[in-house]
Amino acid sequence: MARVTRYAFLVSPSHNRVYAQAAPRLALAELSAVAERAFDGRLTDVGTTTLGGLPYVTFALDDAPAGPDAATVEATDLALVSTLSSVYALFRVEGGRDDAGEAVLRPVARAGVDLFDSDLLTVQKYAGKTNEDFTRLLVNVTVAATDRPRDLAGPWTTRPDGARRRLRVLDPMAGRGTTLNQALVRGWDAAGIDVDAKDVEAYAVFLRTWLKNHRLKHGASLQTQHRDGKSLGRRFAATVGATPAEYRAGETIGVELVNADTVRAAELFPAGHFDAIVTDAPYGVQHGNRASGTRGRDGRSTSRDELTRSPVPLLSRALPGWVRLLRRGGTVGIAWNVKVAPRRDLVDALTDAGLEVLGGGRDDAAPDPWQGFEHRVDQAIQRDLVVARKPR
Repeated sequence: MARVTRYAFLVSPSHNRVYAQAAPRLALAELSAVAERAFDGRLTDVGTTTLGGLPYVTFALDDAPAGPDAATVEATDLALVSTLSSVYALFRVEGGRDDAGEAVLRPVARAGVDLFDSDLLTVQKYAGKTNEDFTRLLVNVTVAATDRPRDLAGPWTTRPDGARRRLRVLDPMAGRGTTLNQALVRGWDAAGIDVDAKDVEAYAVFLRTWLKNHRLKHGASLQTQHRDGKSLGRRFAATVGATPAEYRAGETIGVELVNADTVRAAELFPAGHFDAIVTDAPYGVQHGNRASGTRGRDGRSTSRDELTRSPVPLLSRALPGWVRLLRRGGTVGIAWNVKVAPRRDLVDALTDAGLEVLGGGRDDAAPDPWQGFEHRVDQAIQRDLVVARKPR
């Protein structure tokens, strides 16, 4: 019988007061989703508790099965827990429950899963920026939902032929690159698309400056790309080495951001290139989305572009191209504002694009880990996320 160890982690504090209030519940949902996909039923008894007036998330973890790979499995387990967006400090719980006396928390050193300093995520400040903790959560649950969920623990994935390569993440509505920076911190190759040329140029300036300030070996360029004599917009591309030796050896991490309409995504990258597609859809508060070919109030089709607060018309047009870029077994994770589009509409759009939506349809009474992420951002935004997988 496997030995079970109980753990607790202190939930990370947040400078955003509203997000801090939702953080323990979101931490519980994130851990539950990752546990379902990446731990083969060994991580159980997920819950929350308050110790010393502070919120903790608790869980039980069966030790790795005995064998030559046990040490590797245990190291990956620790890395998976350490990468969660909400983990501030991790402890082993001793005593309490069935034992006499109070529980004792023994500190556990977290695994070092990030390659670069966190200021890559926090130093940028601009209106409409997605909370960095939520971006990490969205990335985590999307990558964990792939057919290789334990890839979440490190920068590498293994191809069908056995060769190793870096995980690849695409944000097809990237803005100023919060998702790209999150992927870079983890050592993954990252690419983005954004229709606003100013955002692409701003990201190019920011990343170049950050790389220089941190004295990281890198190469970077911002160029106009052409095809058949036509301009396809500007493309920023950078390669960086975690160490000078890795850069010289060509073991670099790639980052790209292309100025283009996301509906044209399939023209910009090779088919089946990405492991995960992660994006935060426009919330329909500061600006709307152009939805050509939508139906008017009279039910008639219209050829002119109409402004809509819902992201669904744009997603419906863009998803076929995104799915083409996704490898089989890869996943799409989308965050959106439920006040402008109900979950059912997102599920329908993803299903129509040939994807399998995770969550829903459970036969047991257990909570669905994929539908525990809805939370308030402000008066106009109630955010949720949905994850879907491309069939193998």
